[in-house]
Amino acid sequence: MNGSKPLPSLAALKEQAKRLRADLEENGTTISHSRSLELLAHQLGFKDWNTLHASAGNRRPPSSIMLGERVRGTYLGQAFEGDVIGIRTMGAGDRYRLTLHFDEPIDVVTFDSFSAFRQRINCTVDRSGQTAEKTSDGRPHLVLNL
Repeated sequence: MNGSKPLPSLAALKEQAKRLRADLEENGTTISHSRSLELLAHQLGFKDWNTLHASAGNRRPPSSIMLGERVRGTYLGQAFEGDVIGIRTMGAGDRYRLTLHFDEPIDVVTFDSFSAFRQRINCTVDRSGQTAEKTSDGRPHLVLNL
């Protein structure tokens, strides 16, 4: 079994199998969709598609955060509410790359005579919904209220 590289999502794996089947068909070799799934599993070092499917499908986002979900929390110490518009599993499934769109832009600069507003951010959170990166006073950049 493949243990060295993180696996793509199930949707990405199925898309790879479709492309493999289409490429083979263009070159005169017709195979079934199930055969293309099996070939892909073998290429990735798995016994069969079922084993690959189980390995790739056993990932959960932090506290079941889902694409399109409403979230709230703090970003750089400021409260926000917004939508999850992107989510991707990182590494072994213990971190997640999120793209968040805030309802209201947040000023990310604390200097009084200058402002820089952000409404859409990318961040990497752990299962507890916190970033590993911290501000100078030791608070995580982002904390989701889970």
